Amino acid sequence: MRAHFLVGLLALTPALCGAAELNGSGLSMLWGVPFAGLLLSIALCPLLTPSFWHHHFGKVTLAWALAFLLPCAYFFGGATAVHGAMHAFISEFFPFLILITVLFVVAGGICVRGNLHGSPGLNTGLLAIGTVLASFMGTTGASMLLIRPLIRANDNRKHAAHIVVFFIFLVANAGGALTPLGDPPLFLGFLKGVDFFWTVRHLFAPTLFLCVVLLIIFYLLDSHYYHKREEIKPPELDPTPDSAIRFEGKINFALLALVVALVLMSGFWKSGITYVVFGNEVELQNLLRDVALIGVVFLSLWLTPKSARSGNDFSWGPIQEVGKLFAGIFITIIPVIAMLRAGESGAFSSIVRAVTDGNGQPINAMYFWATGVLSSFLDNAPTYLVFFNTAGGDATTLMTTLAATLAAISCGAVFMGANSYIGNAPNMMVKAIAEERGIKMPSFFGYMAWSCAILVPLFVLMTFIFFT
Repeated sequence: MRAHFLVGLLALTPALCGAAELNGSGLSMLWGVPFAGLLLSIALCPLLTPSFWHHHFGKVTLAWALAFLLPCAYFFGGATAVHGAMHAFISEFFPFLILITVLFVVAGGICVRGNLHGSPGLNTGLLAIGTVLASFMGTTGASMLLIRPLIRANDNRKHAAHIVVFFIFLVANAGGALTPLGDPPLFLGFLKGVDFFWTVRHLFAPTLFLCVVLLIIFYLLDSHYYHKREEIKPPELDPTPDSAIRFEGKINFALLALVVALVLMSGFWKSGITYVVFGNEVELQNLLRDVALIGVVFLSLWLTPKSARSGNDFSWGPIQEVGKLFAGIFITIIPVIAMLRAGESGAFSSIVRAVTDGNGQPINAMYFWATGVLSSFLDNAPTYLVFFNTAGGDATTLMTTLAATLAAISCGAVFMGANSYIGNAPNMMVKAIAEERGIKMPSFFGYMAWSCAILVPLFVLMTFIFFT
């Protein structure tokens, strides 16, 4: 049985290697229906049929993925459909999932023991620390490290959902804008040739503005809840009384440094060696990075004391949910990205024309909003690449002559990933952990009400300050 399977794969390999990529110029918007359907399922099912969604979200995701793959195989051939799926998984999904998994496991092995009182000042300070850490250990790593201590510090409060919402705004998104380690879109730009320190030089001012304003708004809002609407439990009823802070599972700090080193290695070292896997080119340094990162996962699981993970209530639930949903997203997004890449000959030609003026020059404000709006609902990493290529795709030119355009694309992808739960992977992980801890988080549209009320006005203001 296994031999027949391997023979089948070997027989399929030549077809995959020669398979044509999906041509976005010949596709209608109907090919985007599976992607839209998956997004609507993520948005509505937890609200309308929570029990069904909790038990069957993987099956629903698979159904929407097949709703694209089967028609694609019928109209364009099985090789094209399989090649598209293999490319999505090998070149995009697997590296993406490996990176967020290793950060999830390693950060989940660092248990912050003790507890502090969740006052407005402390909460603002924790958010500020997480925002800074996000650019150095990734939005996923910083989120996994601090979300549980933040929830624990406020477990004697009735109103805590707004704290998690701002945590997503700042730690899971905006804080990752200063280095390629912070957020996947910037890491992809780094691999395309953008200098490692370019982001901190050109994105520092807009990042500082957004983060400082959000921290001020949060402090005022949390103060309102804390002093006017909160019913604080007395100390003797606090489920986690105040106590000194200490760390357990410290070995994971060293493993986090190793993760950073591996990511940097894959960007700085160009081996010149490439392997073809089912028609997809995989560079040696990226293959070594991913294999080594998987090794770090097992090292963390082996070296971390069980008490540290139990102290974090560590479970695989959040990463399983993210993995299944984003597997479907990476599949159903194939025709959407193909139509965007087709430029003016594709179904989304109006978007491409909107970012360029009559003289063929980029309109930075439109790049900011086009990248940002799509990053709010599509995965922000491939969306970044689409507009990176729309602006010319040459890293040297984009870092110099078109530096303002690349800054607009980068800020749109990173900042506006906070506009919805599915804009950036850590968003859903933080939401899942908060709900596991008993916090009633806003629904998909309820969260967007928060982002539209707070983030969108700030983005409008930033457009006039930084991108015009």
